[in-house]
Amino acid sequence: MTAASTKQKPRIIIGISGASGAAYGVRLLHALRELNIESHLVASKAGEMTLGYELKMKRAELVALADHVYSIGDIAAPIASGSFRTLGMIVAPCSVHSFSQIATGVTENLLTRAADVCLKERRKLVLMVRETPLHVGHLRSLTQLAEMGAIIAPPLPAFYADPKTIDDIVDYSVGRVLDLFDLDWPIKRWGEGLAKSRRKAKS
Repeated sequence: MTAASTKQKPRIIIGISGASGAAYGVRLLHALRELNIESHLVASKAGEMTLGYELKMKRAELVALADHVYSIGDIAAPIASGSFRTLGMIVAPCSVHSFSQIATGVTENLLTRAADVCLKERRKLVLMVRETPLHVGHLRSLTQLAEMGAIIAPPLPAFYADPKTIDDIVDYSVGRVLDLFDLDWPIKRWGEGLAKSRRKAKS
């Protein structure tokens, strides 16, 4: 067997916690499939509830989008170990409860354990934090996470991209997060495509 035939497909872990914004995690799973990146999914019980509330989506539909799926309580899952190689992890959306656990290192489920593993192994951990307003305790935890190596990436719309639908807003944030992994997923970018429309408006 040659080295080429045994080369591991790139992997990214997707965590879906209980904050509003379940569409971000779902869209990321679609994007990873389009990019031929192996997805490893873990969703909290609150995350699955939010999927139902916001997207009218059942667990079986979510599971069908991922290459590998783990139970939130399965601490023996491969993604709980640093020996399981990945490009990193995206928590989308990331609740205050989840990022607070990750910040302390006292993790009580597979989602936060997998995130902690990414930090200790110096892999990318991107947290799409969904909460506002933030009090000083939240900000201190997020500062601590940034100091530990996490990337805090709240899903914020870019109005220069002229979004027409909720999907446009979701896709923009998903694309920007994938940029952090050097994965090129098509989105409207400042200065690319927008420059033509500005020139037309001036003429």
